[in-house]
Order: sequence, then C-alpha cells, then structure tokens
Amino acid sequence: MTDQVRQLLEQGFRLGGETTISSPKPYEAKWISRWRVDRVFEAHPDPGRRKFFICVPYSYQNGPLHLGHGFTFTRGDAVARYMRMRGYNVLFPWAWHWTGEAVAGTSERLKKGDESVKRMLLEIDGVPESLLNNFTHPEFICAYYTAENRKVVDAMGWSVDWSREFHTTDLHPYYSRFIEWQYHVLRRNGLLVQGRHPVVWCPKCQSATGDHDRLRGEGIYPEEYTMVFFELDGVKLAAATLRPETIFGVTNVWIHPDGVYQVVERNGVKLLMSREAVAKLGEQLGLGKVVKEMNGHELLGKYVRSPFTGRAVPILPAKFVDVSLGTGVVYSVPAHAPYDYIAVKELRNNPGHLREKGLDPKLVEVIQPIKVIETPGLGEHPAVDAVEKAGITSQLDERLEELTREIYSKEFYSGKMVVEEFRDVSVSVAREKVIERLKQNGDGDVFYDLSGKVICRSGDECIVKIVDDQWFLNFSNTEWKARVKRLISSMNVYPEAARTWLLNVVDWLHDWACTRKTGLGTRLPWDPSWIIETLSDSTIYPALYTISKILNKFPEKAAKLGVEVFDYVFLGLGDPRKLAEKYGLEQEHLESMRREFLYWYGVDLRVSGKDLVANHLTFYLFHHTGIFEERHWPRGVAVNGMITIEGNKMSKSRGNFVTLKQALARHGSDATRLALLLSAEDLDDPDWREKAAEEAGAFVKNFLTIIEKIANEASDDEGPCDEWLLAATDRSCEIVSENLEKLKTRSACSEAVYGMLNNWRWYTRRNRDRITRAAKVFAEKWILILSPFAPFAAEEAWEKLGKKGYASLQEWPKPSTGSERGRVIFSEMVLESLLSDVREVLGLVKGKPVEVKLYRAAGWKHEAAKVMLSSQESNGFEAVKRNRPELLRQDPSTIRKIADNIRDLTQKASSLTEQPAALVAQLLEKETNLLKELADFVKHELNIETTLHGEEDATGDREKTKAKQALPLKPAIYVVAK
Repeated sequence: MTDQVRQLLEQGFRLGGETTISSPKPYEAKWISRWRVDRVFEAHPDPGRRKFFICVPYSYQNGPLHLGHGFTFTRGDAVARYMRMRGYNVLFPWAWHWTGEAVAGTSERLKKGDESVKRMLLEIDGVPESLLNNFTHPEFICAYYTAENRKVVDAMGWSVDWSREFHTTDLHPYYSRFIEWQYHVLRRNGLLVQGRHPVVWCPKCQSATGDHDRLRGEGIYPEEYTMVFFELDGVKLAAATLRPETIFGVTNVWIHPDGVYQVVERNGVKLLMSREAVAKLGEQLGLGKVVKEMNGHELLGKYVRSPFTGRAVPILPAKFVDVSLGTGVVYSVPAHAPYDYIAVKELRNNPGHLREKGLDPKLVEVIQPIKVIETPGLGEHPAVDAVEKAGITSQLDERLEELTREIYSKEFYSGKMVVEEFRDVSVSVAREKVIERLKQNGDGDVFYDLSGKVICRSGDECIVKIVDDQWFLNFSNTEWKARVKRLISSMNVYPEAARTWLLNVVDWLHDWACTRKTGLGTRLPWDPSWIIETLSDSTIYPALYTISKILNKFPEKAAKLGVEVFDYVFLGLGDPRKLAEKYGLEQEHLESMRREFLYWYGVDLRVSGKDLVANHLTFYLFHHTGIFEERHWPRGVAVNGMITIEGNKMSKSRGNFVTLKQALARHGSDATRLALLLSAEDLDDPDWREKAAEEAGAFVKNFLTIIEKIANEASDDEGPCDEWLLAATDRSCEIVSENLEKLKTRSACSEAVYGMLNNWRWYTRRNRDRITRAAKVFAEKWILILSPFAPFAAEEAWEKLGKKGYASLQEWPKPSTGSERGRVIFSEMVLESLLSDVREVLGLVKGKPVEVKLYRAAGWKHEAAKVMLSSQESNGFEAVKRNRPELLRQDPSTIRKIADNIRDLTQKASSLTEQPAALVAQLLEKETNLLKELADFVKHELNIETTLHGEEDATGDREKTKAKQALPLKPAIYVVAK
C-alpha cells in the first residue's frame, strides 16, 4: 500500500466518522453508548451452550446505507435478538464490501464532470461539497462510507459483534490472504478453469462485468442466439432467433423500416444485418469490412429464400424490431409468436400504411399461420389464440412479452414437432438438431448477445465478448451442481417457495467469469494480471468471521499469513506447532482460531434480498460445497422482497431514494425498524410509507407512556380481567415465537405491537381503567417480546420498570398460565363478540334506548347444543336428528341455527385448543355467569340499564318473538326505547 493510499484511507475514515447521525429520540444515543461500552453483543465460543450463527450480506461501500439495507438487516437483527433471548449463543458479525467497479466507476464519472453523480453525492448521499474532490479516489470513497455507515449500524440498533469487523480487498491487512487461500482451494479441487467463454464485457474497463458492477441490467447474461441466413441476391440476410426450431413456420422476415443496415464480409460470405449488430458483433463473429450500407425501407417488399423449406417470403416492416438486439432482423412465425401475429394483423388492418411504403397489401393478405409444434393445452395456433383472447391490438402492447414467455416455455418443455422431418421429436431435441443442420449447410451460425441493455458502473454500455484466457468458476460441473442441490434440499429455506427458485438457478447456471482487469479487489495469486470480481470474492467470507476477532489483534502478522495457515484453520490440515514457528505466531492463537471455526461454522441462517438469489446466494452455496466439509455447510437461508418507496421502485437516479440516516433523523430507530418490519414478509416487496413510520413513532410514544403508567399506578389487587390478561399475554408471546421461528417477521412484529396493544386496551376496558396486579407481568413480557423489533424503547421501558440489566439479554418470556388459558381467552372472545352484537342492535333502534334485555335460550335448546358438542358427527343438525329426535320436533329451523352457531364457536375455539368442542361445552356450562358479566359490562360501557332474563320470562308479543330467537351462547337482545 502506498503512502498516498494510506493517507486517503485515513482521511476517509476520519471524515466519514464525523457525519452526524441524529434521532428525535434522545434515549437512543444512551443505549447505543451503553451497548458499545459493555460489549453486550460480542460472542465467544461456549461448548455448554447451543450456538446460532446468523449473518446478512455485507453492504457495498459506494454510498450510505438505505431503506433496502434497513429491511433485510433489521429482519436479521430481529431474529438474532430473539435467538439470543431464547438462550442461544448468538454470533451476528459485520463487515464491509469494497470490491468491484462500482466505486471506481463513481470516481471516474466524477472526474469527467458527470453532473448526475455530483447531484447524487450532494443531494442524496449528503456529502459536503468541500469533500467532492476527495471522491475522485475510490479508496477514500470506501473508507468514508464505511465510517459513516458504521454509525448508522449502531443507530439502527443492530446487535452486531464489532470485534470481528473487516472490509474486503487488498487494502485490508488479511482479507486478500483469505481470498487467495479460497481460490487456491478451488483450483486444487478442480473447480476453477481457464478457457474460452462468452461474458458480459465492458469495453472501457476491459473486464467482465458482473451483476454488482452494473448501473443497469442486473440479471442479464449472454444468451445463445441462432443466426438463420435467408438468400437475397447473393447476400445472406442474417435473422436472429432464440427458437431456430420454428424456422419451418416462417411466413415473412421483419426489419425496422427506419433502421440502418450494412452488408459486411465474413469468411468470403456477405452478411446483411443492422449497423448496431455489426458494431457489437464484429469481434465476436470475426466480421470484416462493411461493403454497403442502406436504409431499412430499401429492403421492404423484397423476397428472400428460407432455408429447409426453400420458400420465398417477403421482407416487411415492424416497429417491435430492435436494431440493437440480435442482428436487427427477425423472421416471422405468426402461429407461435405473439409479436409476429399481431404485427401481421396490424399491417392487414392498415393497408394504407403499406401503400405509403410502396408495398402491395396483397403481400400481407396471403400470409397464413403455419403450425410447427403440437403442445398439450395449446390450440392449433397458440399465438393467435393468446392474442385474440387478451384483446391485444398493438405490437407495442407490453402484455405481448408475458404471452411470449408463456407460450415459449410450454412449447419448449411439453411440445412436439409436427413437421415431417422432425415429427414427434421434442422441441428441446429438435432445437439442437436444427442448429447443427444450419451450421453444416452454411445456412446459419450461433452467436451470443444480451437480452437487454447493460451499463457498467463506469457509465459505458457492455457487449458480449468471447474471452480466451478468462478464469471461470466451473458451475456447470455436474458433480458440483449435485452437491449444491443436495444442500438446498436438506437445509432450512424461508419461505419454502425460495427453495424451488434456488434449485432452478442451479440448473441453468453456467461457468462464471470470476476475474476482471480493473477496480478494487484481490489479485489472482498465480496470475496477478487478473483481479477476482465482486461476486466471486464474497461467498465464503462468513468463515472469516469465526477467526477475525483473533486476527484483528495482530493485523501486521495476519497480513503475512499463507495458504497453509488457512488450510489448518478451516480444513484441519497441517501441524499448528510448525505453522506457528514459520509465521511467528503463538501456537495457542492458531489452535484458538481452529476451535472458533469448529464451534461456530456453518452458518445457521443467512438473510438476503431476493435480488441475490440468482447470483450471490447461489454462489454462496456453490463455494461452500466446493471447499468445506459437509458439517460446515450452511444450515439455512431466508429470502425477502425488495423495498419500494410510496409504491414506486427505489431509484437514486429518479430521486426516489431514502437513506437510513434520513429515516433515522425524521423518525428515530424504533419507528424506522417497525415501519420496515410491518411492511412485508416472505417474498413480498416491502413498501416504505412515511405515514406508516409516523404511526410507528406514535406507537412507540404510547408504549412508553403505558409502561410508565403501569410502573407508577399498578396495585397488588386482583382485577376481574387479570386472569384473561395473563392468558392473552402468554398467547401473544407464543404467536410471536411461532412466527419468528418461521421468519414471518411481519406477523411476529404485528402481534408484538398491535396484538399486545389490543390486549392492553381490552384489559383496561374490562378492568374499568384500574391497573391491577396482572399489569406488572404484562408490562415485563410486552417489553421483552417487543425487544427484537424496537430494542431502544424496550431498554428504556425496562429501566422505567426499575429492572436491572439489559432487556436485550433477558430470557424470552415463559408462560404464566396453564391448562385454563384456552377457556379464559375463549370466554372473553365470546363476551367481546356478544358486546359487538349489542352495539349493532342499538345502532338500529329508533328513539333513545333506556334498557337492554338479554334473553338466555330455553333449556331444550341447551340440550340440543350439548348433543351436538358431545357427538362425533360434524353436522350438528344430523346429530340431534339421530340421537334426540324429540328436540328436533320442537323447531327444526331453530335446531339448524343452533348447529350453525355451535359450528362457528367451535371454529373460533380451534385456534386455542385441539379439543374445541370441549372448550365450547365448558363455556356453555357457565353461560349464566358469562351473560351476567355481559350485562354488567354493557351497563358500564354504554351507560344503559341491562338485565338478564330467561327466554320463558318474556312478556308481550314483540318481546316474546324476540326472546324466541335466543340461542345457546348467543342471547336474544331486546331494547326498550323511548
């Protein structure tokens, strides 16, 4: 490292660390300081405790942490905090990703005076204008954002072990030593190869450009296209296709009428394609000089001869043709391609358009779809059927893309050819045979292109290049794929839907270009002209977390560690005594690192965004199965959605972007965390809403007020709703636990926030605003189950209750109620439902209500209900009919109503017990007490005289009619009004 680079790093760390991270909640700073000083979240091996190693992807240091990071990382932190409270020895470490082109691209664009970069730095990232010149150095950028973001991590309350912190690239003392070891092992295991391969290539950087080195086009990779040559006056018109097997159904060829096309020489043959295709494919296809150039409209109406069939077909205009994609020439198969069918239909319906271009409308009138493929579930002409059913009338309709994918997929996996030469051959097999024939006959060739535009971080557009001496990770290795699939099939995956996704990625993943020429990173140890690219040096770094705490104590020696040291630590190879002598280390340090690794590894849970499934997360699994023993393979992964802001995609360039420091300054940590966690779970995309953050802030304030009220006012008396409050609190604790175990973070957070708040509100209503003994237990448990989601408020509330230690380190709440919990909760559930019934009836009354009369059902109705509850039959009506027919004769319609009500009650009770009928029967036995409580509650809540009567006590025709509607556990409600 040069003195200049060292100085840039020092300046970056110092100036980034001066960034102010503010919050409207002063107590948050207090707990940040206490946690740091007491090293609350540092983890140490303890063979007597179960371990839980959780991590999130380290973030790229080309900007401030934003809400997208906030969602994924807060999910991870909530699980880490929960598992810690469950008694696990939790390791939740942290590091920073500096590798790649992104930072170098930012600095280069700033040097060129790119105003958009300058604006983003000043307006979005909040960089002081006086520091802009420093941002022309990638080393400074990484150090600056690392120092700033370190403060954000603390401010968000993420419970990380800072003793294991590191950053990537050879600018770190030992990270590159670790990566060098990783690639030596991969090469040793035959998983790293060198050869000729198509890659996404940046002409400016002269490097393969991976997903994380792109400004645009993430997830786009080289695809194999087939060029099909159509004879045109001694020239071969080169049409590009992904489906060469459909060549037998060609009816015409499409070009863009306003495009520019060139005739170019290749191996003595003249090819005709778009000017853009010549420019991008020149090197790949070995194209020679351009011999002629023409406008697209000059080609319209000419006939070309199709290979295989020899059929003469016309060249026609189409707006959907993209001259920069493929060769800028597309052949038309309207039977199987929705774009082709609608383009033909548009021309047929607009003959004037053809005449304007000097074309005879008859050219189109004679075109008829030609069937090539038979597919179960699809009609004679699938494209025709799909377009007509969707009502599409324009070739620019975005729905065509989805229809195309759907038809192509079904035909590829299930279709059989119907043309004579390949009859009954599957589409997948026919495709390869057609390509082979085209190449043999000189009627075609293959090339690689991108399905969309890819822009490098340098700001330059990428192309496909065939690289001869590139280094590749051999992901196409069938044995390696099999190991990864075995891992995916056996590990925990949240949600389950992501498992199939991962398996599909493994299937289509091919060899990956793992080196490039420019940017920050680690040089390939045996070929320093190459730098290991962004995704390829960020796969097994969680293993480094297990020993980085020790390496951080002697960084100078760590910087000189060789491959054999890591072989010992991670693979158990070699003699620690000899290695200690060779590298000037204490033998105990080496053995301690080995013990740390054996205790902590593999990773129990990795939490990632779904954008990483197709690259980083799958690479992570490949590398682990390629390097480590099976006992150290990952045990679980969780995948979540991608953040949107106010319903729109988050984008820096569009200004729809919120950094975490901005959210913290407006709302504080707990409100920010809650707004994120409550927005989504599983693969659903979370949506950040300012209103939701404000509501979360209001909840935090209300929560602390309630805790303070309980601390100051709770008596030792027992209230009428104490038993229920304890039971409901225990149930809420269980719901939170059950959901966190399944990574249902939104459901868990919702119960901790709203479930418990509703418990409190009902308790105060039923307790008539008295705060009695159970409230103390409730407060303690609420604080603890809220702690994983809103840790600062939890610590503050814990202190308000006069409790010692940290809420974050307390044991997860245990239940304080036993077998009666279900009965207590169910009784209150029914009471609340009946109160709602009373309110509904009162809302329909004309005049002023002066009395509410509740009528308990007659005895024979109770007998019927008991028969239903004691019977094994699911149909209550049939149970009474079979066992007590005399009750049925009383009033069959009433028996049906009783059966319906019992069914509804049993269904509600099923959420509380495995024997719901028994729970309903218990409550039925105590119905009189329940209805007395209801009468008393109605009188208190609504300030209306409320009395309880038997059905037979009703007087007057109207009252008797109403009373007869009474059912067991559902009294009739009669209102006396003036």
